[in-house]
Amino acid sequence: MATPLKAAPHPETYYAGAYWGPRKESPEDCAVRTAALLTSLAECDQLLSRWYKPSKSRKDAQKYPLMPPEVPTLAEQFRRGVNRERGGPVIEQLGFSSWFGNGGVGADGVDLRLTCGAYSQAVPNSCVLTLPIHGASSERLIEASVLSRIVSSIASAWDADWALVTSWEHRESLTEELRTGTFVGWVTYLSRRRGGVPPLPAPVRIEQVEDKGTLVVLTPERFTAANSEHLALAKRVRELLARAGLLKPVLATP
Repeated sequence: MATPLKAAPHPETYYAGAYWGPRKESPEDCAVRTAALLTSLAECDQLLSRWYKPSKSRKDAQKYPLMPPEVPTLAEQFRRGVNRERGGPVIEQLGFSSWFGNGGVGADGVDLRLTCGAYSQAVPNSCVLTLPIHGASSERLIEASVLSRIVSSIASAWDADWALVTSWEHRESLTEELRTGTFVGWVTYLSRRRGGVPPLPAPVRIEQVEDKGTLVVLTPERFTAANSEHLALAKRVRELLARAGLLKPVLATP
């Protein structure tokens, strides 16, 4: 009797996210930061060099390019993304929301979702970039050195308090308290406002991001939630950073 073939393991899916506390900013302020981010991401990989306005479909999106980024165009997108109750006034303290796509389909589809200009303790400001799951683009992007540049670009553009790249599977493996707070990913950025990063065990690498913060890269190989050694390393680093007071929530807790 033939031995049944084992199904190939489902690849983990990765994202990059940056988060920061209350910061009142105008649509123009958010547009300037976004323009800087899109320009910086374009230098990280060709897949991140094309961006388009929101649309009902990726095919339609390609009719409305955002590159090279123009601040007035981006500011208008944020003005349209104000938060309000249906039929009610704008809720200014909740800032603005918008998203942009790269126009790719299938494995080459990438989205960038933003909440910015919020100055309420109800919701954090954030910038989340989805990453391709498989294919040539995934092989290029899901690599420690490239992801370090991506996280640095996002954190620097938004002067974030905390940023990271990790897999959704890793996030879901954490307790609810951790995954809704501040935790350690494959690559983690911590603003210098939080303090200095202590010595960390090998193979962890520490890099400075301009004069704004510190990048902590757990391992040069692909970090996965399926690897128990990776999870143990992430837990150990999280404990050391928490002990140093670097993993406080982005929003003040009651």
